[in-house]
Order: sequence, then C-alpha cells, then structure tokens
Amino acid sequence: MSKRFPVVATIIVVCAVATMIGLGIWQLQRKTEKEALIGLYATNREKPAIAYPPLGPVADTDLFRASSVNCMEVVNWKSGAGKDSTGRSGIRYVAECKTSGGEGPGVILLAGVADRPDLKLDWKGGTIKGLIVTEPDTRNLLQKLFGKALVLRPMLIASEPIAGLRLPAQPSPKDVTNNHFAYAIQWFLFALAAAVIYLLALRKRLAEG
Repeated sequence: MSKRFPVVATIIVVCAVATMIGLGIWQLQRKTEKEALIGLYATNREKPAIAYPPLGPVADTDLFRASSVNCMEVVNWKSGAGKDSTGRSGIRYVAECKTSGGEGPGVILLAGVADRPDLKLDWKGGTIKGLIVTEPDTRNLLQKLFGKALVLRPMLIASEPIAGLRLPAQPSPKDVTNNHFAYAIQWFLFALAAAVIYLLALRKRLAEG
C-alpha cells in the first residue's frame, strides 16, 4: 500500500491547503487593522480643521479631516461619474487649482455634481471648505492589478458646492470598505473543499489499489 500512496501529490495538497488557511488568517488580521483605521477616520472627523496637505501620499491621520483651500486659479477641470448629497447620480466636477506661490496645481477640489458632462464652468476660484479624502482611482481592474503603483493625492470634497453645481456626497468613514472577513471565509472554504476533494480522491485510489 505504501507504493500506491501519492507522497508528492499529498505534500503539494497539504502545502496548498496550509497556504489558503494562512491567507484566511491574514485576512482576519487585515479586518482588525481596517476596523482600527475606520475608527481613526471617525475620530478625525471630530477634530479641528487642519491645513490642506501637499499633493502626495495622504497620511491616515489627515483623511476625513476638515480643511479649507484657497483656489487662486483653476488649471484644469476633470469630470466623472459621481453622486450628490441626496444619493442622486450625476457627473462630478473636480478642479485642479493653483495656490499662492504655486506654478502648477496645488489643490484638488471636488466642487460639485451636475447632470451634464459638458458644463462650461466659469468659476474663478475662491476659498472652499470641506473634508480631505483621496482623489478617485480611475484605473480599470487590469491597470490596478498589473500597472505601476499609483499614489493617490489628497482631494477636498466641498461642504458647499460652487454656483451651478449640486452638493457632492459627503464622505463618511462608514463608507470605507471592510470585506476582509468575507475574504477570510472564502479562503477557509477553499481550503476545506481542497482537503475534502483530495481525501475522497485518495480514498478511492487506495481502495482500487
């Protein structure tokens, strides 16, 4: 019977099952980390306003903090799908602005939402208050999986829209995705299924031998 026992195949399956269990445990750890992060974001919303951070990686301690920016001049407008504060779908309008002493865009501002994607906004700038989040990641799935790492810059979501636009949906820590528990369950189920299927196949092989 020892000659019929598939040693190599068994080792491979055991390693695969152990890997899947390890991934499930890692997802549970990520779940705990994400819960702590969401708690930090909720605390950030209650803190005093801070200066708008420079355009670069955004620290977790800055996300969901109140801030204000002084848009001296709109360098560029970007539009994309978004929602207003009532949950109504529309087109979000994001302004890239010059700030005092800056040569290029120093501020990214979600100024509001409209129904049309081709509005010609003549907003000349000004001081806007809002909450700090990160700019939208507009890459497709393949770009996210196989493209270069992208550093998302800070973006201020206006607490009051500019003229001609509706108030954008206001960010909430509750909207931060935390699906690591579901991922953990999937990995554990994969491990269980692989183990059961292999044991049944092994039992059949040994019985036929």
